[in-house]
Amino acid sequence: MSTQEELSKENAVSDRTCDVVIVGAGPTGLSAARRLQAAGREVIVLEARDRVGGRTWTDHIDGQMYEIGGQWISPDQTALLDLVRELGKETYQRHRDGDSVYIAPDGTRTVYSGDMFPVGESTQAEMTRLIDLLDELAARIGPDAPWDAPEAAELDSISFHHWLRSQSEDELACANIGMFIAGGMLTKPTTAFSALQAILMAASAGSFTHLVDDHFILDRRVVGGMQSVSEQMAAELGEGTVVLDSPVRTIDWTDDTVRVDTDTMSVSASSVIVAVPPNLYSRISYVPHLPRLQQIFHQHQSMGLVIKVHATYPSPFWREAGLCGTGFGAGQLVQEVYDNTNHGEERGTLVGFISDVRADEMFALDEETRKQRILESLADFLGPQALDPEVFYLSDFGAEEWTRGAYATSYDLGGLHRWGRFQNDPVGPIHFASSDIAAAGYQHVDGAVRIGRATAEKILGA
Repeated sequence: MSTQEELSKENAVSDRTCDVVIVGAGPTGLSAARRLQAAGREVIVLEARDRVGGRTWTDHIDGQMYEIGGQWISPDQTALLDLVRELGKETYQRHRDGDSVYIAPDGTRTVYSGDMFPVGESTQAEMTRLIDLLDELAARIGPDAPWDAPEAAELDSISFHHWLRSQSEDELACANIGMFIAGGMLTKPTTAFSALQAILMAASAGSFTHLVDDHFILDRRVVGGMQSVSEQMAAELGEGTVVLDSPVRTIDWTDDTVRVDTDTMSVSASSVIVAVPPNLYSRISYVPHLPRLQQIFHQHQSMGLVIKVHATYPSPFWREAGLCGTGFGAGQLVQEVYDNTNHGEERGTLVGFISDVRADEMFALDEETRKQRILESLADFLGPQALDPEVFYLSDFGAEEWTRGAYATSYDLGGLHRWGRFQNDPVGPIHFASSDIAAAGYQHVDGAVRIGRATAEKILGA
């Protein structure tokens, strides 16, 4: 065989056909594929990474299992709970016995029990009032169409930071409430997203009260890790259905057909589901190009940034001190910390979160300085034993080519009420789906499962 023939063979593109081709083998794409296949449709799932799971990723670092990505299930996330049961997987509750730790902006450390931070009586009252107000707004506006609320434009034109301060003069109350949406969920400064976006986040979780209740929102984990849910779905789809290491380059479409091209494969189908976060839509070339509306508003959905900190110790030493491992501090480097010990393990693991501008600051440091600063912050909550982990690792989805941030996307100021109503609309045979544009379960694995199934049903109904 000549050199040219060898090159031609290496560069050959295989042609396949199916009913629906799916871009992305995360929980959204695989849930859609599972539903379509159950209805008798032939599917092919193309995944850019060398693994399935998307933003759920269970890996071993120095022999220790860590949930690099999404991991928790709350009681209201029934779509995910049902899926886990269907797959025959077990779950277990996060350890929460013992007292929590709160660090005030002045550095004062307080051990406390109960749901409310140990702040002054007036600040507690203001926090309760703001939570009640956000609960009322979330219940009234809801997660399905927040852009239709009478005050949607007004709420979407003011940052959550400034909206809170228009409601209360208590700066500490505003900072503490803001932390649950900013650092805890959208991973952007409260000045970077709107009050309407914050209300959507609360409504999608059932209430703002749910977001501030770590016993609720961080309830259960999957034995063996959350990625195993995607791995099992992929395996059940059958050999050859999921194709890894296959980033999609082009979607060539007409009103009722598509051809999806990777470097080594061309798949023809009647529909395509683009099951990746909106910040990655533009990684694909569309022929013809997408309509003006989509080209514009896709640019206004951006990822946040968070560092997920993992630290494992010979034992969960904090429990011996009567602590549950939970800590909060809106002014701290690590704003949240939790006991993240794996099911059945004797060693103890902590997980912490460093969000938005503080994440920027940490990535500007050299590795050793960064590690020391982070461990010192954990020690502020749980004592000097936190300075000496056996295993230490930082999840950095911001550096992942096929994610580029964490946890999920949200709109610029004013974007949600302007464009949100169009985000789920198909363009011809092209359907967009991800937890980033889900209603219930927005930004969570549960939302990914819900919108994956809903998109499959939409195609089946058509």
